[in-house]
Amino acid sequence: MRAMKIRIKRVYDPVEDGDGTRILVDRIWPRGMTREKAQVDLWLKEAAPSTALRKWFAHDPSKWDEFKARYSSELDADPETVGKILDLASEGPITLLFSSRDTRLNQAVALKEFLDNLSEKKRIRGEKT
Repeated sequence: MRAMKIRIKRVYDPVEDGDGTRILVDRIWPRGMTREKAQVDLWLKEAAPSTALRKWFAHDPSKWDEFKARYSSELDADPETVGKILDLASEGPITLLFSSRDTRLNQAVALKEFLDNLSEKKRIRGEKT
């Protein structure tokens, strides 16, 4: 079983050779960013937190742990979207792109943690990721 390589970065950062498949995980297209400049391979809006959750969180650090828990519940309820990301990650490196200025507390960080935890659980159970 091959380990998945999942990176995260701001969509505004330069494209790099090691990015692999570039997946935008924002519900809204990044402000001021053209499709050509973003070089997004897949815009997976379904992987973004719901609008209600995103507005509730409002990048408030005191809500981070609760945000991750609620977002994980949303992801658990959408196995098709999660499976799409895992399938791409099993084929080669992927980069989860986000537009937030906050590089530590955003949905891409939470999504990567969710995927890493899910992959680890499957590895322990001997399942294919």
